[in-house]
Amino acid sequence: MLQTFAVATATAALPLSSGAAFAQEPPPKTKPNLDNSAVTTKLVGYMAAAGSAELPEEAQEKTKHHVLDTIAAMVSGVDLPPAKIAMKFAQAHAGGEKTATVVGTKITCGAIEAALANGMMAHSDETDDSHAPSHSHPGCSIVPATLAAGEQFGISGSRFLRCVALGYDIGTRVMLTLGGLPYQMETHRSSHNTAANFGAAAAAGCAAGLNERQMRFVLDYAAQQASGIAAWQRDTEHVEKAMVFGGAPARNGVTSAILIQLGATGVVDILSGPDNFLQAFNPKADPTILVQDLGQRFEVTRTNIKKWTVGSPIQAPLDALQDLMEQNNLKADDIKTVNVHVATSEAKTVNDRNMPDISLQHMVAVMLMDGTASFQAAHDEARMKDPRILAQKAKVHLIPDEDLEKLYPKRVTVVELILADGRKLEKRIDAVKGTAENPMTRKEVVTKAKDLMTPFLGADQSQRLIDSILTLEKVADVRSLRMLLQRS
Repeated sequence: MLQTFAVATATAALPLSSGAAFAQEPPPKTKPNLDNSAVTTKLVGYMAAAGSAELPEEAQEKTKHHVLDTIAAMVSGVDLPPAKIAMKFAQAHAGGEKTATVVGTKITCGAIEAALANGMMAHSDETDDSHAPSHSHPGCSIVPATLAAGEQFGISGSRFLRCVALGYDIGTRVMLTLGGLPYQMETHRSSHNTAANFGAAAAAGCAAGLNERQMRFVLDYAAQQASGIAAWQRDTEHVEKAMVFGGAPARNGVTSAILIQLGATGVVDILSGPDNFLQAFNPKADPTILVQDLGQRFEVTRTNIKKWTVGSPIQAPLDALQDLMEQNNLKADDIKTVNVHVATSEAKTVNDRNMPDISLQHMVAVMLMDGTASFQAAHDEARMKDPRILAQKAKVHLIPDEDLEKLYPKRVTVVELILADGRKLEKRIDAVKGTAENPMTRKEVVTKAKDLMTPFLGADQSQRLIDSILTLEKVADVRSLRMLLQRS
């Protein structure tokens, strides 16, 4: 008993955690990821100044494109399952302060609730943008967070654009630092959620006008809330995915910004010291990537806008098939077999899924039948059982290609057609329309936005909303856009 008491007494005298041990005896600075204070100082300085810093012309124009594309995604998503859940949530909490707009509806509610609802609506389907290098979808969290925080704090259109651009810069760089897709595959964490939490928090913090010290807390709160795991890939209803990609990060970012603006504090350098973010998520990460070319390379200019309202891995195959059919004047009956080569990791995501817009075989069959792939067709679940579509689908063979996997995150595809007369045709797409290498023009982005919004807002209101977004730098207060964002 005496021996046991002695051991217990000695143990009680020891530090209670590794954190306490570090506090008593600081680790050597040579230990990886323990002193990244210079990176943090540069990062938060940039974040605090972004709200008043001029955006280069190209970055500003691209930011407008992505704001328009994301808002169009929100509007067109209002009748889909994730949006319906989000609207029920917003309506249930609409009795308090009516600060912010739920896009495409008549609902106004608090900023936190609006951010969640709009984030889920923005990723209700596969219409929103994507950033291939970081393996993330920036727009569906960053734009809703900026809109909600912007209405909360009454910011101008110019500041709105700068906040959005900042969100793209921070969220994607965090994920680039951690490792993008290989990181997700190795750790089973969601790269999309992690990038979105940091991007939305940075954008909302910018809208709140937070200073350098407060931006340190923004990074801290984003790190604490970055918790998504890659199990979202098993979500067959797309509801959890909308929450993980858009709703939760947008809500988290706005919540953090409001708390910190009200005086909340936290860890002043979550990138340094014991138990820091990089240690927890990837001890091998190079923190300098966080500030690499910051202020010179704007990640919004490297973000893709989808031409087709389907999953990203299906974009290039649809481009290739449409080109082959148009160039050779082909109809469905002229084609015996369609072989579609995509990267192996991409094939897993879109292989014969039970949602039309994420099933490669189904959407290729739609292209064979229609010669195009409309928003309506990409969301017509009943058509997945149409015998005519099933007959075309039987022609389609998805081939996971290791050679194309080596090129990822560049989404390259090869489509091979075997015709009824025995001829063989092939088309390779190295840069799908809408990517940074082959960007959509303003006119093309507007055309897509009209197609998505007109059925819900009408032609006149859609056009006025498009015009306002493309001239956001002239808007004195983003709250003035509410009448255009909501259904009349």
